Amino acid sequence: MRDLDLAFQLDRGNFKLNVAFTAPGVGITALFGRSGCGKTTVLRCVAGLERAAGHCRLNGDAWQDDGRGLFLKTHRRPIGYVFQEASLFMHLSVRRNLEYGLSRIPPSERRIGFDEVVSLLGIGSHLGRDPAGLSGGERQRVSIARALLTSPRLLLMDEPLSALDHTSKQDILPYLERLHDNLRIPVLYVSHSPDEVARLADRIILLQDGHIQASGSAGEILSRLDLPLAQDADASSIVDATVLSHDEDYRLTHLAIPGGALTVTHLERAIGARARVRIQARDVSVVLDASDTSSILNILPARILEMREIANAQILVKLCIGSDKQTPLLARITRYSRDRLCLSLGQQVYAQVKTVALMD
Repeated sequence: MRDLDLAFQLDRGNFKLNVAFTAPGVGITALFGRSGCGKTTVLRCVAGLERAAGHCRLNGDAWQDDGRGLFLKTHRRPIGYVFQEASLFMHLSVRRNLEYGLSRIPPSERRIGFDEVVSLLGIGSHLGRDPAGLSGGERQRVSIARALLTSPRLLLMDEPLSALDHTSKQDILPYLERLHDNLRIPVLYVSHSPDEVARLADRIILLQDGHIQASGSAGEILSRLDLPLAQDADASSIVDATVLSHDEDYRLTHLAIPGGALTVTHLERAIGARARVRIQARDVSVVLDASDTSSILNILPARILEMREIANAQILVKLCIGSDKQTPLLARITRYSRDRLCLSLGQQVYAQVKTVALMD
């Protein structure tokens, strides 16, 4: 068994936490929700920084089991913890900060090498520098590297990008995606940013007022019209794709997706390579007939699964590409367009996809 299994109950009077879930032993599980919903409290309970009733086990090893009177102190839990602020030792160089993390683990128990982490996070040129001379995004990359050099069995990340400006966030996200692709350490990732969750998460646990509102794969939760992520301005669908072929003349790449195919600008990827793409609801329109006179390259046969009216006379449409609901896709259209096209549940239509964003 390679899972994180936990259940916590906590009563603070005006706030009550009551959560229980199992997260996979690989990939990124995002705890998502508004401020005050309990995301960070769950993370602190996992770390042993806060005491709640319940249990916490990783890969079958108990860190907390109230039934047995077991509670491991934080220093005895094989975790890496990345906070909102980088919290580096400002009097030490970047190299010495990293060496501090490495020194916490006996050589025989180290599973992640110094050079590997430095390369993955792109901080080789910073090793001799002082943290004070780094940008916020660079400091956070060093903080993540230091946490990884403790060879954790679980990485806890508490809104690691929230203190960064937009440009710094965009700079660091590709490095987090590289960690996801190259390391098999499970990550519990706290965020209130739909964009971060859409780009990084394999699984999403949606919290509200200390309780779990919904949980499931990222694709499933992002496409549920009754949940806040689908109603966000940046609502999107996540699609796993495989590189089919390249058109060198037009600098295009053809991707296979469950139930269909997509064409995107040229990718430097081998045939058969995996790709994860994000399609925002505002970049999808619905038409009744396919047309070869459009400049839009991706016009996919689809079926309407669900429609929901949201603010400003807009309609969220959940579409399915392929049979058996293989690839869910969200579209945001006006109520006027719905009525003019006489759209209805179960109707066969075409989804025009204007933009496809590569995510890893």
